[in-house]
Amino acid sequence: MTLSVAVLMDPIGAIKMAKDTSFAMLLEAQRRGHSLHYFEQGDLALRDGVPWARLASLSVREDPQRWHTLGQPQWRDLRELDVVLMRKDPPVDAQFVYDSMVLEAAQRGGVSVVNDPRSLRDCNEKLFTLTFPQCIVPTLVARDAGELRRFTAEHGEVVLKPLDGMGGRGIFRVKAGDSNLNSMLETLLGGGAHGEGRQLTVAQKYIPEITAGDKRILVVDGEPVPYALARIPQGDEFRGNLAAGGRGEGVPLSDRDRWIVAQVAPELRRRGLLFVGLDVIGDYLTEINITSPTCVRELDAQFGLNIAGQLFDVIEQHVTGKRTA
Repeated sequence: MTLSVAVLMDPIGAIKMAKDTSFAMLLEAQRRGHSLHYFEQGDLALRDGVPWARLASLSVREDPQRWHTLGQPQWRDLRELDVVLMRKDPPVDAQFVYDSMVLEAAQRGGVSVVNDPRSLRDCNEKLFTLTFPQCIVPTLVARDAGELRRFTAEHGEVVLKPLDGMGGRGIFRVKAGDSNLNSMLETLLGGGAHGEGRQLTVAQKYIPEITAGDKRILVVDGEPVPYALARIPQGDEFRGNLAAGGRGEGVPLSDRDRWIVAQVAPELRRRGLLFVGLDVIGDYLTEINITSPTCVRELDAQFGLNIAGQLFDVIEQHVTGKRTA
């Protein structure tokens, strides 16, 4: 089966090829003989309710100097395609939401969009974890600085973070009584530290097991990859994110990891979330990454896996099912 596969992503010329999960997906799609097309946010449009995109043909290769070639972009009806990979990085801002609406129109026209556009809007990567209270540490989401200070005092040490960040940006670790707490709240809330802010902020009880790594567990159509990438903080840094300097080390899934996946998987399937990254620290789920989960290249290299191959097995089954229907 030959499919037409398009990817919506950040500029491909600026990626780190050896670490980029979207690139791994494109390599796998090309290896299977599928035709590749590329576009960015500015290339989407709706014409009388019909989803269009300015698509460039794309070829990719494992060459650190010249890893892609783009053809001349042309406007096309997105409904002519079989698959769209939505791989735009956060923030999930207003423009991201509008893009998901255009892609939802393509989905209604029969295109398989990975991940499901409606779920990309509905499932904030920080808030979605609260759907599974049995899996998480005590967590507060609020705009009220007083409530956030009380939560910090109650639990002694917490992590504060924005709802729309990625790569560890804007995350603070703070203890009760820290003189910097007010300043942190002002930064996150977008208002005064003594009243209500403009922006919801997440506070989670600090998990000391972060020193052993923030594990990224990849889940393909509800099934976990058997190894996680533990992103281990380095030096004085408490964040394990690779973008914040963390060191990635592959580890087998624990029984607790598999239990967490089992708790979450039915809801992921129900929402059409085919490719998801769960973040687990110690015994607790901390985030559910659905926009552009990463770590495929690292796990493939360490364990001889082909995670993008697993994903495309699922995508091809979905497309076959639609054609049959």
